[in-house]
Amino acid sequence: MNVHIFQKGGYIINILVIGANGAVGKKVISQLKDTEHTSIALVRKEEQVSDLEDIGADKVVIGDLESDFSHAFEGADSVIFTAGSGGKTGADKTILVDLWGSKKSVDLAEKNNVRRFIQLSATDSPNPDGESDVMRPYAVAKHVSDYYIKNSNLDYTIVHPGPLQDDVGTGKIEASLTIEGDPNSYTIPREDVANVLINALQVDSLKREAIFIKSGNTEIKDALNELK
Repeated sequence: MNVHIFQKGGYIINILVIGANGAVGKKVISQLKDTEHTSIALVRKEEQVSDLEDIGADKVVIGDLESDFSHAFEGADSVIFTAGSGGKTGADKTILVDLWGSKKSVDLAEKNNVRRFIQLSATDSPNPDGESDVMRPYAVAKHVSDYYIKNSNLDYTIVHPGPLQDDVGTGKIEASLTIEGDPNSYTIPREDVANVLINALQVDSLKREAIFIKSGNTEIKDALNELK
């Protein structure tokens, strides 16, 4: 699957991937390996470093979203935030990582003059009350962190996929600026989500926008460029 992303203004983009050891984050790192841009993978543990290097990370830094990770922004031009506490943790970790970790990342991006910020959210974040008791803390965390980003000075793009699948990516999606129907119907492979996150960096019309994506019939690059 080809990832269509090109140099901006003739310069290589240094992309900080926060949550690089996660299921989507690893796919972002792997796909960036096949572009002319460089990746900075933020991981939490020393033993994760070699794994990220093996899949193509140009640089790996260790930092914990629950403490100080400001050093990770050194040399970064843009951010892709894919971090999540995971389904095996409680609501406390969801708040600390998915919400507070995102908030701290936004603040650090502003402080370091990193303007472009891509946030991985979810289709249930606009209406957390519509979610199950199990998923509601996650939806609330994403809702609040999305709101915080929207009130920042960053050139953000918030990407809302539905339930993530482990299927092989097709490279084709359906994208819109509003959600239609059941949020849980927006299924999509993680591989395609990673592709969207990377390509969104280069679409100027998506700055300060939130988009909703699911599997579809339009090439990812075309689907994103057609959004108005």
